[in-house]
Amino acid sequence: MTCRYDYDVIVIGAGHAGVEAACAAARLGAKTALLTGNLDTVGQMSCNPAIGGVGKGQLVREVDALGGLMGRAIDATGIHFRVLNRSKGPAMHGPRAQADKRHYQFEVKRLVEEMAGLDLRQELVDGLLLEPLPAAGATGPPMRAVGVRVVGGAEYRAESVVLTTGTFLQAVMHTGEAQTPGGRAGEGTTSGVSRSLAEAGIRLERFKTGTPCRLSARSIDTSRLECQPGDPDPQAFSFLSESLPGDQIDCWITRTNPAVHALIRENLHRAPMYSGQIESRGPRYCPSIEDKVVRFADRDSHQLFLEPEGRRTTEVYVNGISTSLPRDVQDAMIRLVPGLEKARIMRYGYAVEYDYAPPDQLTASLSSKRVAGLFLAGQINGTTGYEEAAAQGVVAGTNAALAAAGREAFIPDREESYVGVLVDDLVTRGVDEPYRMFTSRAEHRLALRHDNADRRLTPVAARFGLAEPDRVVRLTGKLAAIEATLATLGTTRLGGVSLLDMLRRPEFSWTDAVAACPSLAAVPAEVAGQVACDIRYEGYLGRERQRIAKRRAEGDRSIPEGLDWAAIRHLRAEAREQLARIQPRSLAQAGRVSGITPADLALVIVHLQGRGRRRDTSDQA
Repeated sequence: MTCRYDYDVIVIGAGHAGVEAACAAARLGAKTALLTGNLDTVGQMSCNPAIGGVGKGQLVREVDALGGLMGRAIDATGIHFRVLNRSKGPAMHGPRAQADKRHYQFEVKRLVEEMAGLDLRQELVDGLLLEPLPAAGATGPPMRAVGVRVVGGAEYRAESVVLTTGTFLQAVMHTGEAQTPGGRAGEGTTSGVSRSLAEAGIRLERFKTGTPCRLSARSIDTSRLECQPGDPDPQAFSFLSESLPGDQIDCWITRTNPAVHALIRENLHRAPMYSGQIESRGPRYCPSIEDKVVRFADRDSHQLFLEPEGRRTTEVYVNGISTSLPRDVQDAMIRLVPGLEKARIMRYGYAVEYDYAPPDQLTASLSSKRVAGLFLAGQINGTTGYEEAAAQGVVAGTNAALAAAGREAFIPDREESYVGVLVDDLVTRGVDEPYRMFTSRAEHRLALRHDNADRRLTPVAARFGLAEPDRVVRLTGKLAAIEATLATLGTTRLGGVSLLDMLRRPEFSWTDAVAACPSLAAVPAEVAGQVACDIRYEGYLGRERQRIAKRRAEGDRSIPEGLDWAAIRHLRAEAREQLARIQPRSLAQAGRVSGITPADLALVIVHLQGRGRRRDTSDQA
């Protein structure tokens, strides 16, 4: 007899996307199962021991504002906190933190285990359970996901299934000429899920990613390195965090040199990316050291960051030297770097090649267009990075629970969040390389600062049921404090000019305002920072709001589901094919589809107007 377990939502994979998806679904009241092949790797940092960065830090704060785990976990386990790009404007600031890698993993597992309505189970998933939908329309999905089958024959059944399988789909690890099945060192791979997806008609392609070697801290000569301390005023990621851990641990900086580059060039024929052993593409913005030496041949050095992996380990992550070169080349290469002449490698770098499902096969809720009830999040969608995975996990898990309950989907808006930018980019434009978030991807990044993520997204979270009551209470208090502070600034004058107007001047700072009105010293730092920023950039923000309103007025017109694109006269064949594949929801989204020109969009508008006139005539008749 087959064992059967029934849930509302099943999440496959307990990495950064999976834990967020499962917890989001459970927060919405869905009976949820989180299945993973190994309970000891829940929330594991497969590559670098850090969270955040430019663009990525904004995502983490937005995930937190939506009720997610990542911000709380890094605040509890961080060992080195820095805000990047402090010398630039506030839209470019990127909070980042080094984690105690193992402690972070345990903290995430603790948060998952304590989540009400969520069952964490160790299971190896062998494939999807799919059923045909006989009533499917011409454009509707022909089948539905009803659960998964696990090794041993048991079945998990649910209304919604979320796949967050990371790099484990038919994965192969490469170190030089050596190839080993597996999606992460010491772990295996799976082929059953890929087979199920292919049988369902979901297109699969291959990407690759990589990781650098890890060194023993006892073998590093830090006297020859540049020290990089954490910020003296470390900032939390979570809007709920009251404090951060104690003493920070220093990181260190060194550089490669011509001798390192010469060694790499001499051994390119043994590098899988250059020998033809790996044919898939890797992340352009996080290249291997082999790629750096080839692509930037005019540079004689590249910066390396030595990042401790925890308080209770001597392992050090060498950020900037990701590689799949053979072991003997890695040994020689490391010892040519200043400060690392006697360094001992504890773990060798390697590359991973894996299946992913191009995300243009998804709707804006991260549900499959081909299989009803199936949601995908994380690296299976062609992204790279813990933060991008976590953001997708929140969206997919939320929508899986909403779909199971028959509720309207949560579609993040690209004008309101980096999460919205991420999702819209993936489903509208697809990917031709692993996708990474940058501030440059957001058209309205001045309004999407990391410091105001709670003001933008916690009300959205509360509307869907994602935000816990304490989070809403805190935001309400913060908004009241902002209003009170603005009132004080507006009524306090210096030389006949209000402090509010004075703060609009570049030479006048918050410190000057406090000197003029000592009661402002009691304003919390996060409130003061946002008030000062909002005032200083009020003109820019106002114009940005006008642009957003104009774009929405022009592009919010919806496109009917199942529109026959072939019926649009004079529309180019390429445009018809692209629009039929993406199935945009609105004119604005149609305009962002790759290859669609303003002329194509004009023809779509004319067609929709004609449909509207024909419908009006029919109604009058």
